[in-house]
Amino acid sequence: MGQWADGAGTFTVEGGEERPVPLEIAASSRARTRGLLGRDGITGAMLLSPASSVHTFGMRFAIDVAYLDRELGVMAVRRMPPGRLGLPRLRARHVLEAEAGAMEGWGVRPGARVRVRVRVGGGTGQA
Repeated sequence: MGQWADGAGTFTVEGGEERPVPLEIAASSRARTRGLLGRDGITGAMLLSPASSVHTFGMRFAIDVAYLDRELGVMAVRRMPPGRLGLPRLRARHVLEAEAGAMEGWGVRPGARVRVRVRVGGGTGQA
């Protein structure tokens, strides 16, 4: 799978409609720390890597959080309102964040697997 870099791309859920969803990749410490803070929403999703937990302190909107293993398999999906601290997930290596309700529509659920395509010049690695 290679090492991620900050950038952009798309993701799809294997076995689903395989409709590409816009994706922002936050791989540097600075980008992961900033995450979705200070935003009013997001088009698509944000992948935090490496990450095994998130918080929503300072967030302006509720989010869906999917915890992914090293092969991008979905381990769990949780809805988090602003002002919460998510517990770390054992074996989670990546976290996918989106506006609350979005993941269900994309088919992101435990047992599913996501495939990430990095935009050329938008980072390294592909899964």
